[in-house]
Amino acid sequence: MNYTLHQLQVFLKVTQTESITKAAEELHLTQPAVSIQLRNFQDQFDIPLTEVVGRKLYVTDFGREIAEAAEKIVDQVNAINYKTASFKGQLTGRLKISVVSTGKYVMPYFLAGFMKSHPGIELILDVTNKAMVINSLDENEVDFSLVSILPEALQVETVPLMENKLYLVGDKDFEVGNEVYGKNIFEDITLIYREQGSGTRLTMERFLRKNNIPVSKKMELTSNEAVKQAVIAGLGCSVMPLIGLRNEIKDGDLKIIPVEDLPIVTTWNLIYLKNKRFSPVAEAFLEYLHQEKENIIKQHFNWFEGVH
Repeated sequence: MNYTLHQLQVFLKVTQTESITKAAEELHLTQPAVSIQLRNFQDQFDIPLTEVVGRKLYVTDFGREIAEAAEKIVDQVNAINYKTASFKGQLTGRLKISVVSTGKYVMPYFLAGFMKSHPGIELILDVTNKAMVINSLDENEVDFSLVSILPEALQVETVPLMENKLYLVGDKDFEVGNEVYGKNIFEDITLIYREQGSGTRLTMERFLRKNNIPVSKKMELTSNEAVKQAVIAGLGCSVMPLIGLRNEIKDGDLKIIPVEDLPIVTTWNLIYLKNKRFSPVAEAFLEYLHQEKENIIKQHFNWFEGVH
């Protein structure tokens, strides 16, 4: 056996993503480079680690056992690196955060200064929908999660970061006058929904139910970016978080449609499990947020607070 640390890291990422393409993206390598490393690693074993059925890659049972061993080796190497940096007086370790999809427009600004001050920290930021975010927190796979709707089934502590405003938006050709539309506008438009499990969808559906608003024409898309592009193309309108629409509204590609009782206002909360035992990195990040939160909002989100 003469495999390298790099081969272990590549194989581990392939098993986690079950895709050479996705592994290459996450490792910032080309697909051929990943394929070569995977083949060189496989050549050292008589038993297959992966197999391709149709066009899909599967990890064999033996491959999963090797992946578990590889993960332990990689973790030990990371621990050595952290300890080395620690002896140099640096704060080291991993910070794991899961973020709902529209939270990607928020969380990086609350992380940037902290990460620059502590280059020895490894950040793992997972961006997915609300259901997956809550699941990763429940399984204690992350230190923190960013949500705009608090989970009902988990006991969590919260750190309120800033407001989340959701408006009805349409494309550039939607005629918006000076009047505020009544809520019956929802009966006349095609309303574009996010997928089940999305916090944005849940917020919109609660608003519609509370106001007994029927929706006759609707479609469903599976990401905030897909919804945005569909609205820009004129396929319909949607209730969307303002935080992800700055450039599109500024450039005139999207318009805010003034509607009675909108915007819907929620709060971006960083949450963590009650009685969570923090690592030094997580504890330092929490302290950083308490000290710098207001400055970050003033520096990066003044435009957001000024929209009504």
